[in-house]
Amino acid sequence: MNRKALEILAGGRYLQEDPGPDDSTRDPALEVEVRKMLQLIGENPSREGLLDTPKRVSRALHFLTSGYDLRVTDAVSGALFEEHCEEMVIVKDVEFYSLCEHHILPFYGRAHIGYLPKGRVIGLSKIARVVDVFARRLQVQERLTTQIASGLQDVLDAHGVAVVLEASHFCMIMRGVQKQNSKTVTSSMLGAFREDSRSRSEFMELIRSHR
Repeated sequence: MNRKALEILAGGRYLQEDPGPDDSTRDPALEVEVRKMLQLIGENPSREGLLDTPKRVSRALHFLTSGYDLRVTDAVSGALFEEHCEEMVIVKDVEFYSLCEHHILPFYGRAHIGYLPKGRVIGLSKIARVVDVFARRLQVQERLTTQIASGLQDVLDAHGVAVVLEASHFCMIMRGVQKQNSKTVTSSMLGAFREDSRSRSEFMELIRSHR
């Protein structure tokens, strides 16, 4: 594909190949600790297959916990628009991936988010970015749910915000009770969704439909 075609696809910006992580993303101190961990579990970090594992684990952990360096306002990035709209807005099935703070094992699932605008709306993709701000930290699902709801309420000043998370936890799938099909559901209802049972019921019905 020629440069002009790439510029069109990129909306006027030339797309270059991702060079991948460079040395600026390395954390030598964390790499040392990962190497120690490998030794403590009985592995040989000097064998061929594990030579670069400390570097890879370090970079992976920094990416998976990158939410500590972000704020909701960073994720929204000015994508708030004045709009005379007070009807419910819902974004369903937003994928998220996080790490359980108890075992540092993954939990993952889908977020269903709704809000009742009060004169302004948010770019829909920014809702997914707000989810990542809080998901990319060591978390428990209950706190993640309330943080997403509170974060959106703070920037939107909406009549209400509703968040439901459905997730599978590897601390239950791979260890412990080892129940592969279990799911955990949590919710946070703010403003009108907490105070008005009709709004709450409408939201719950809409996120269940067409699934």
